[in-house]
Amino acid sequence: MILGITFLVFFVMSFSPVDPARNALGETASAEALADYRAANGLDLPLLARYAAFLLGLVQGDLGTYSARRLPVIDEVVRAFPVTLSLTFLGLLIAVVIAFVLGILAAVYRDRWPDQAIRILGVAALSTPSFWLAILLIQAFTLALGVLPASGPLPPFGQNPGGWLARMTLPAIALAVPVIGQLSRVVRTSMVEELDRDYVRTALGAGIPRVVVVGRNVLRNALITPVTVLGLRIGYLLGGAVVIEIIFAIPGMGTLILNGVTNNEPNLVQGVTLAVALAFVIINIIVDLLYVLINPRIRAV
Repeated sequence: MILGITFLVFFVMSFSPVDPARNALGETASAEALADYRAANGLDLPLLARYAAFLLGLVQGDLGTYSARRLPVIDEVVRAFPVTLSLTFLGLLIAVVIAFVLGILAAVYRDRWPDQAIRILGVAALSTPSFWLAILLIQAFTLALGVLPASGPLPPFGQNPGGWLARMTLPAIALAVPVIGQLSRVVRTSMVEELDRDYVRTALGAGIPRVVVVGRNVLRNALITPVTVLGLRIGYLLGGAVVIEIIFAIPGMGTLILNGVTNNEPNLVQGVTLAVALAFVIINIIVDLLYVLINPRIRAV
């Protein structure tokens, strides 16, 4: 899959109308200088040969260069990717905590007013676009109340955790809300299916407290489906973070890819896209491995 992603990204970016040689040397470069640049960088080779050279460079940590100053793309990705990843996982943490609480409550009180209220909230959250919610959050908490910043420098977490959290809270909430809507519904469905199983009735009939049965057995057995959905939604969070970063002026992968598109830098766009795609694949592999920790019986399947 990773190999397929590298080919897809490289193949799509090969259709860019931007001439890398002209972009690097400037509009006043002579035809001889452009030809020398293309020959030196392998731009005159067939597509598959250029792809092979791209893979070789990728294995060595080389994503090419951008701008007339020949700046390494990998340096920009290494600088910006931790910012996007931290925003993604902060949004993920908010989504998981709230979604599991709401899903468990809805399952325990199914078909009663808490369940109905949580269902309505879930549908509303699921249908709310992150970018529109981001604008509402800025209007409410930044412009009206003035309690959380929506722009300005992002302080390092190690030096100023409070300032970092204040700067990241609004974009993380904007990312988390749609995930809360979907994940809470999945948690509720999985919990309801487990609560209707025979072992739950047997345990309750034996006098084991309901809280113990739900917390120790039902919740653990019901985690497989929510974790699967969560792994897929991480890709949504990574992609959504790119848009949210632009709205909140966060110096992450979103700002980087916007600069690449605005300044006609295909190597920069290619490097950012590839990094996000590879992160999505790796994270989903980690989620698959978590299945074994959640339910060891999977090892025998």
